[in-house]
Parts: sequence; C-alpha cells; structure tokens
Amino acid sequence: MSSLRNDWTLQEITALFDLPFNDLLFQAHSQHRANFDPNHVQVSTLLSIKTGACPEDCSYCSQSARNNAELERERLLPLDEVLEKAREAKTNGASRFCMGAAWRNPTDKNLERVIDMIQGVKAMEMETCVTLGMLTEAQTARLKEAGLDYYNHNLDTSPEFYGDIITTRTYQDRLDTLAHVREAGINTCSGGILGMGESRTDRASLLQQLANLPKHPDSVPINMLVAIKGTPLQDVPKLEALEFIRSVAVARIMMPESYVRLSAGRAEMSDETQAMCFFAGANSIFYGDRLLTTDNPDENHDQQLFDRLGIQTLKTEISNDAPVTV
Repeated sequence: MSSLRNDWTLQEITALFDLPFNDLLFQAHSQHRANFDPNHVQVSTLLSIKTGACPEDCSYCSQSARNNAELERERLLPLDEVLEKAREAKTNGASRFCMGAAWRNPTDKNLERVIDMIQGVKAMEMETCVTLGMLTEAQTARLKEAGLDYYNHNLDTSPEFYGDIITTRTYQDRLDTLAHVREAGINTCSGGILGMGESRTDRASLLQQLANLPKHPDSVPINMLVAIKGTPLQDVPKLEALEFIRSVAVARIMMPESYVRLSAGRAEMSDETQAMCFFAGANSIFYGDRLLTTDNPDENHDQQLFDRLGIQTLKTEISNDAPVTV
C-alpha cells in the first residue's frame, strides 16, 4: 500500500496532468492495482427524496429556485416510498442506498424524517448515504447516532473558480460541513464536477483541496457536467473524454485508498470512455436510470458492460482493514 499524502502542491498535480497519456494511466493503474482488485466495482443507487425549490444558486443545478429549468418541485417523499425504492435497488445489485434532498440545510424536524429513512434502509442490510446540504455539529452527531454510514458534500470545483459557479454559500461553508462529518466519525463522500468551463489548473486545484484534507474522502465522486436547459451552464462546451479520464487517473494517484466514483454524466459517455476510466482507477458507480434529476445508464446496460469487461460488483466497500472510499 502506498503512503497517503496530504501535502500535494499545485505544481506536482499539474505535472501529473501534463504527463503523456500512457505514462499517466500506467501510474494510475499501478496505484489502483496495489490497493484494490482492478476487476471489482462498488455499486450504489441514488434517490432524490426531495426535489427542487432549493434556495442556492448553483449554476449547474436544475433544482435551484433561481434557475429556469423545467423541473417539478416535490415535497419530501414518504417513508414507505423511499423504502420500496431501496428494496428495488438491493434487488438490482446495489450495496449502498444514497438519498439526496435539495436543501441549503435541513431543519431538525426534516432531519428526523430522513433518519427514519436511514434506519429503514439499514434494516435491509444496505449501507446508507445522504446528501442534505450544510450541517451543524449537533445535526452531524444525530446522524452518527442514527447509524449513517456516509455523508456526501461535494466541493464542486476549485476555490478559485467557485465564485463563478455559486455565490449563496462559501467554499469554507463546504469545508466546515466536511469537518463536522469527519469529526463525528461518519465516512465522507466528496468530489466535484468537471466540464463547467473551468481550466485544467482548476481541476488540479480541486483535487488538491480533496487530497489535502486532514483525511482523504472515503469516496470521491467525479461528475461530468450534464448541461441542463434553463441553467446558466446550458451552453458550456463539453469537456473532452481524454481530459476527463486524465482527471480520474490523477485522482487515483493522489488518493490511492479512496473509492473513485463515476457519477453524473455517464449517460453521455461511451462504453470505451467508461472502460478507460475503470482502468485509470475508477471503481464505483451509481446504478439506476436516474441520478437525482438527470439520466443515467440503466442497470441492464451497466451489467452488460461489466460482463464485457470481466468486472464484478462489490457487495460493500468496507471489506478490509484499511479505510476505503465511495
């Protein structure tokens, strides 16, 4: 196992990005193979339990009340409906059930309703993850008490580019919530979105922020922007596939024991691009035909791709002595 670092410089990370493609992938795959079975991928399912009407102004998001995406606003889903979706996810092969709510931060009353969902999913012997926005220390402690396994809170992009994407919460707000989650002993899930018009230096800076946290995120979701009509980023040029694969490879080298997850944007990726991402170190995906409000490949297509690649799905990430990521 490689020693973990939390002192990466931007110059070092940029040098990785600038490597010849084959050299970069060789390094990343070697690191991946040293820490994981390269032919296993962890599978999670994500459900939007409360959609739309979010007060944040995230430029990429259809759920922002400030954007003009054609999205129907919904209240928090009832418990029975959430648990039925979890049962379906388990039947389809998911080992973790993730629940997302479009809130800036949850009220204590709503948090208790989500905790009922967490406990119901855990009773099915599935891992649980939620993303609910910013948390207080007390709320984080309550989630830990309820048995939550993972909390997702993405940094989204670099500190330098962040203000071009979001103005209603600061970068430090995000870092503070991650600190609460770490200190409570909940596994962290934190990554970002590529293809929002950022530079390669911004992508390097985002990975620097993640890798230089006091503890690497247990799970690092790497999202490709899904340009949604009615959002400020609807016409942003698409990031080329090779640059996305490079970013996955650099993430694997910098955070060798973390699970690197292919998240949003897979529906627009070719099978060949996804295969290269798996070779570069990605070893987790979201299963199911929806990711909150955007399309995702269906389970049958994913399983066919896995069969062609000789990949098997993991039942859980927590399978060895080393802390691992989503």
